[in-house]
Amino acid sequence: MPILSLRLNNRDHRKILVIDGKVAFTGGINLADEYINQKVRFGHWKDSAILVRGEAAWSMTVMFLSLWDDIRRTPAEDYDRFRPHWETPPTGVGFVQPYTDSPLDGEAVGQSVYLNLINRARRYVYITTPYLIVDDSMNTALCIAAKSGVDVRIMTPHIPDKKMVFEVTRAHYGPLLEAGVKIYEYTPGFVHAKNFAVDDKFGTVGTVNVDYRSLFLHFENGVWLCGAPAVRDIRDDFLSTLEQCQPITLAQSRALPWWRRACRAVLRVFAPLM
Repeated sequence: MPILSLRLNNRDHRKILVIDGKVAFTGGINLADEYINQKVRFGHWKDSAILVRGEAAWSMTVMFLSLWDDIRRTPAEDYDRFRPHWETPPTGVGFVQPYTDSPLDGEAVGQSVYLNLINRARRYVYITTPYLIVDDSMNTALCIAAKSGVDVRIMTPHIPDKKMVFEVTRAHYGPLLEAGVKIYEYTPGFVHAKNFAVDDKFGTVGTVNVDYRSLFLHFENGVWLCGAPAVRDIRDDFLSTLEQCQPITLAQSRALPWWRRACRAVLRVFAPLM
């Protein structure tokens, strides 16, 4: 559109599939052939999703309907008519809390979830993200955790979908590596999953990338986990995928030509625009 408006950045980046209000899915997977590797664009596409049932699925139903009503600009529907009837409600272990994030309410829910997980880590925090464009608060939290002896590992793609954004991601490697954060690139292709696993106890799966747009400009959603067996599934998937990754070392980062380091320093300044 031939106008300038910040609202043009406020796109709906959520991925929600609800079936009869009883089962719901979310994660990084969009409805496109490359997400299931039927079409190859950036090497092998690595992604993730989570399935929830019961009250967690109802939470995601409300997320969908609330934005649906806003887009249609009609009176709110009677949500109770979509509420499923359970003869025997599903049960599970631990806590499952779906959450949504809006750029219009002044509360950065996605960032708060991620910072809370990093700050709770005592043994390890494993992060999978397609983009690593961190602000000062996220960078500080990751560096403090690593310096405190927490095993901080971050997995990013090796084959980019957006070359400029990929350079910005790599521009953030240096300070993190210096603090002891371990960074790995997924060599078969592009990793699009957005997962955290912490100490076998806490975790999250959702749509929120570790970048400025997802944290502050997009409509996003995810599922926070505490004491649920799925946290160990996230951990195991991360560790098994590491076998297909190459580690990025501090020596590699420092060995770059001066002009490339200078370019990355400039790109970090413009990171919020990426």
